[in-house]
Amino acid sequence: MTKGNINIKAENIFPIIKKFLYSDHEIFLRELVSNATDATMKLKHLTTIGEAKVEYGNPIIEIKVDKENLKIHIIDQGIGMTQEEVEKYINQIAFSGAEEFVAKYKEKIPENGIIGHFGLGFYSAFMVARKVEIFTKSYLPDSKAVRWECDGSPEYNIEETDKTERGTEIILHIAEDSTEFLEESRIKSLLNKYNKFMPIPIKFGTKVETVKTGEGDDAKEEKITVDNIVNNPNPAWTKAPTDLTDEDYKAFYHELYPMQFEEPLFNIHLNVDYPFNLTGILYFPKISKAIDPQRDKIQLYQNQVFVTDNVEGIVPDFLQMLKGVIDSPDIPLNVSRSYLQSDAAVKKISTYITRKVADKLVSLFKDDRKSFEEKWEDIKIIIEYGMLSEEKFFEKSDKFALYPTVDGTYYIWDELIDKIKDHQTDKDGTTVILYASDKKSQHSFIETAKEKAYEVLLLDSPIVSHLLQKLETSKEKIHFTRVDADHIDNLIKKDEPKISKLTEEEQTALKPILEEVISNKNFTVTMEALDSNANPFMITQPEFMRRMKEMSATGGGGMFGMGNFPEMYTLVVNTNNDLVNEILQTKTKKKQEKLIKQSFDLARLSQNLLHGEELTNFIKRSFELIK
Repeated sequence: MTKGNINIKAENIFPIIKKFLYSDHEIFLRELVSNATDATMKLKHLTTIGEAKVEYGNPIIEIKVDKENLKIHIIDQGIGMTQEEVEKYINQIAFSGAEEFVAKYKEKIPENGIIGHFGLGFYSAFMVARKVEIFTKSYLPDSKAVRWECDGSPEYNIEETDKTERGTEIILHIAEDSTEFLEESRIKSLLNKYNKFMPIPIKFGTKVETVKTGEGDDAKEEKITVDNIVNNPNPAWTKAPTDLTDEDYKAFYHELYPMQFEEPLFNIHLNVDYPFNLTGILYFPKISKAIDPQRDKIQLYQNQVFVTDNVEGIVPDFLQMLKGVIDSPDIPLNVSRSYLQSDAAVKKISTYITRKVADKLVSLFKDDRKSFEEKWEDIKIIIEYGMLSEEKFFEKSDKFALYPTVDGTYYIWDELIDKIKDHQTDKDGTTVILYASDKKSQHSFIETAKEKAYEVLLLDSPIVSHLLQKLETSKEKIHFTRVDADHIDNLIKKDEPKISKLTEEEQTALKPILEEVISNKNFTVTMEALDSNANPFMITQPEFMRRMKEMSATGGGGMFGMGNFPEMYTLVVNTNNDLVNEILQTKTKKKQEKLIKQSFDLARLSQNLLHGEELTNFIKRSFELIK
């Protein structure tokens, strides 16, 4: 037997490993199973290139829980270690300047742990174990098996042992404060979380299966005990897209999200090997009109080992509403937010994913436009958010972003402009794009616009005001305006204003009468010369004021101080309507007041602005007028 000291310079390294290097003790199983996988994959590589003169076979990794004796076993059939390799890889902790390291981290817990930066994965075992044993035998011919033992102090024992099979078995003698990890359900949940898609089969116990033997009348059902393999070593993202069908992608989606019953709309398969390595599959789920604040739907893996479901910094923000998997060996297992924000490779990954998603959307639109249009309501929030937040995505969006009309016709940008530019360009040369946000409440305004053969878009997402600002500042000579922002003749001004039937003196006399009866500070009265067949009173909401308020409510625009600003409306009085002239000429104040109130309430009713007692009074007044 040989005794020695682990090669570190600070004797309190193990307490620091136990308390400070990981944010969560459960990571120990991920690290040890990852090490076992690495050992097995190394053996596979060496046998493939002919350097290892052994049979690779069908190795597995086995996890055993011995609750009675307070032990956990992690067993692999991989490359194993010689005594010299144990000395090198186990006894010499793989970092320099141990004292500087201790001084730096003893008083500070890193945000997400730092083991991955120092090669200390094996030592995570001491977070849950009071003692660790290693039994290992190298694949090399004539190598002798070795047993290593350490109780969490810098001292260790190493000796030859009688292990006959190649590979490594690690035995954790679980500490009193970590007995939760002796529960099979706990280990099962950890394997499912971190090792669900490891490339080597992982056995955890056994299970009983029913198999059929024989044929015809001799057929029998027989129950047999088989290994309980808890992982899928060949998940869909590791395969070529040409080897997968639509059903394969859907099946993998439900494997990732077993409680998700809705089918994804479509998927994007990621695969790049330069200038970084990345594979994965992203799924577009159905998204409601309201922005879904829930993230953490995309799982990040490193060589099929689960890292995190917080992909902030790796996946662009607008795509974090998607679901799926990203796997990149260029991202460390223990990844901190500050690392993601500063690492150049991670930024390239984010840019690549944005470009790949945009290219996929272009191809989906071109390959099956009808199907793409049918999915638009379910994906538009993601796409509009991307147009706002990612400039490269915005630049490509003209080829797939849709602009639906109230009649259900869909245009991409160039098609829309070609359709409306001749008829909806005002006298100043600006193309005016009319839109509605609610077909029911804005019906009368929509119909007025359609009477003039104008196209009216239906833009009703919660971030549409932000998107319109972006489009107006990025495109030349265009302006969006909602159909209820003003009378249609004012929205797209074609010529000089009409002449009013009321003189300026008459308008000046009428305006204070209207303001006195209406007496509502949220309404500004303006006198306009419109078509004589246009309504006498019309309520509009100025585009700029309404849009700024909407932007403030959904984030952005708050700088204007409009978050709590009351709703402001304009009461447009048509000075060419005969009823307006009648109101002016009426000598009886009571009748004049009734006409004004009724006209004003009708205008409010058309905008769904009449409620409660005022609506009750309007109905009562209306019945009195038709008696």
